[in-house]
Amino acid sequence: MLDDEKAIPSQLAAVQNHSRHFADFLFVYPVISRRSRGLSLGVNLNPDKVCNFDCVYCEVDRRQPGQANRVDTARMQQELAALIRLVKTGALANEPRFSEAPALARDIKDIALSGDGEPTMVANFAACVQAVADVKRAEGLAETKLVLITNAAGLDKADVKRGLEILDANRGEVWAKLDAGTEPYFRRVNRTPIQFERILKNLHATARARPIVIQSLFFRLNGLLMPPDELAAYCARLNAIVLAGGQLKEVHAYTIARPAPEPGATKLTAEELDAIAAAIREQTRLTVLTFA
Repeated sequence: MLDDEKAIPSQLAAVQNHSRHFADFLFVYPVISRRSRGLSLGVNLNPDKVCNFDCVYCEVDRRQPGQANRVDTARMQQELAALIRLVKTGALANEPRFSEAPALARDIKDIALSGDGEPTMVANFAACVQAVADVKRAEGLAETKLVLITNAAGLDKADVKRGLEILDANRGEVWAKLDAGTEPYFRRVNRTPIQFERILKNLHATARARPIVIQSLFFRLNGLLMPPDELAAYCARLNAIVLAGGQLKEVHAYTIARPAPEPGATKLTAEELDAIAAAIREQTRLTVLTFA
């Protein structure tokens, strides 16, 4: 448990509310993120809700249609600039959703490329990254972190690689998903036609080019914790990345924050998550941060 995390209780309404809808914005939204240690401005590159994973624990309701079928970079830039100015003027802190902890809504910790699907699936990914970087610079936030939250499936695409280079030049960081150690468990949890080997290759290649964060969600699946042999296989995957020259900055081990649509996916207790994190530390010697 981090000291920074203790300052942001998970019970706060602003922490529980990760809605990607704010005011009349289509592409941007503010959230209090414990993993970001404060205010994160989200840029939704998937307002169409398109994703190449169908994770058991996913909170996105795909029964309802998305708001747009493409990212309008000009509008996205305008919205992001407007949201940043709401933070700067203190207007965001006065919003009812931040009433329990208005101070958290006054300091932008990062701008996150994320949303209602997999951001690397957007056709103009590099252009979107450049557009966000341009606003960040124009608004005097050159030192603010730019984060890509990804399932790693698209990190081998040419346009995405160009986007990663733009990230690198703008205090960017890749937070890449890894929820399994073996192909069968990967298929059970992430439910995708994409081969697990592709995910692993992408993690290896991306981590060799820059330090990355591994983000892993642990939960009970139909009442059962991740089996010990699966956790050992997961740790072996992390070790293999490091042995191949990959740079893993840290591992974010977290659990379900809000009720998942599928009843078989349930939240871990803080003690259960801490035990998993301890096992990962012991088997990999990596820095592991927990978010229960």
